[in-house]
Amino acid sequence: MDDVLALRVAVLDEASGLIERFGGAAASPAIVNLAHYLCLRHHDLRAMQRRLMRHGLSSLGGLESRTLPTIDAVLAMLGSLTGRPPPAPMTDEAEFFAGETRLVQATDTLFGPEPPHRRGRIMVTLPTEAAGDRAFVDDLARYGMDVARINCAHDDPATWRAMAANARTAGEALGRRISVLMDIAGPKIRTGAVAVADGRPRLRIGDAFRLCAEGEPRLDADASYAAGVSLAEMVNRLTVGDRVLYNDSKLEGVVESCGGGEALIRVRRVKAGGLRLKPDKGLNLPDTALGLSPLTGKDHRDLETAIECADMIGYSFVSHPDDIDLLEGLLPKVVAERRSLGLVAKIERPEAVRNLPDLIARASGRRPLGVMIARGDLAAEIGFERLAEMQEQILWVCEAAAVPVIWATQVLESLVRDGTPSRAEMTDAAMAARAECVMLNKGPAVCLGVQVLDGLLSRMDEHMFKKTPTLRALKSW
Repeated sequence: MDDVLALRVAVLDEASGLIERFGGAAASPAIVNLAHYLCLRHHDLRAMQRRLMRHGLSSLGGLESRTLPTIDAVLAMLGSLTGRPPPAPMTDEAEFFAGETRLVQATDTLFGPEPPHRRGRIMVTLPTEAAGDRAFVDDLARYGMDVARINCAHDDPATWRAMAANARTAGEALGRRISVLMDIAGPKIRTGAVAVADGRPRLRIGDAFRLCAEGEPRLDADASYAAGVSLAEMVNRLTVGDRVLYNDSKLEGVVESCGGGEALIRVRRVKAGGLRLKPDKGLNLPDTALGLSPLTGKDHRDLETAIECADMIGYSFVSHPDDIDLLEGLLPKVVAERRSLGLVAKIERPEAVRNLPDLIARASGRRPLGVMIARGDLAAEIGFERLAEMQEQILWVCEAAAVPVIWATQVLESLVRDGTPSRAEMTDAAMAARAECVMLNKGPAVCLGVQVLDGLLSRMDEHMFKKTPTLRALKSW
């Protein structure tokens, strides 16, 4: 009991400065709980957890949404065992689970009402055909799509308007809401025009390719492959030794030389058999300080359509609390006061991970807020080996702050693309049930993907809520 009491005192003491940073007296109960949770997790509780388990008490796992109430509940039970009064009375059931209630309400506000048979929502990235093929969108909705995602990195405003209209009409036909997320592209760096020397169709380990800021991609004896880039200034920011990742990290190279608007990249990792260099593929620069605004001139124009058509704006490459203010400052006054327009912060870079609590606190109370774990860019930026650990931590922090999470990128990718899932994909999708929303990318078999995910999420709901197991009666034995 002395150890748990000391933990409680430490959490409250350490959290006071954090609460002040997060807004002080104006901080909401969810933000206060976030501060308590972060300070609790600065302590190594593993030994204490085992000692509590032995006495049949809470091991403090699953307290993300109720940090202080859980500590107080443990102290109340320890007090009854030791005959010592706890520092605070045990809360009633409604107050104890108030954090869960806040998360459910925030999820409903952002995405719309919960489907009758599952907690998690299904988001689908719409392909271009969704603008003209109403029946296709109807099928997506009928099979279980709850949110339609429009990627503003592709197509044009007229296409986006048609996509959004078809999604809403499909929902209305079924008597339910299909929400629309419009994802503004941000300063996504992609390859431009590509040049390849005759007889050298694939890049392999040890090969070199050149990135060119301007003009036609240049080939020579040093590089049999070359590409332009969508953002010329990125080439000039590269330094020798910086890593360059191509096409969702399917290839990794390192800058060998740079200058004069060009950079020579030596390939040090690529899939077996090599890889073709193609235009319009993503580039990630995890070691390079680009100093770019998360909003480009194109984003400013695209926001006009997003404000007109969307329920939520997906904010790419948001990294610092001031980025939240930047977006809010661009919204017209009438929209700034439209509190129903949601904001989804896409976590794609290491800075966004480090600043996640401050991003949440800065956005809190302004409009409905969600967080997307954008696993494609995030894995490229922090390394594949850290992705699983990091997505868990993002889930925990967001639950503590009552912020719904979208689990995105490569969910059931083989199924959506080829019609058959891998075993690992099914397990990944099952683990995604801990998020409030799961996103499927476009592909030939995306309708089948929605059907499979709908059934999987509804079954997983019977076994877990967030990371807490729920013990439904087993029927297999």
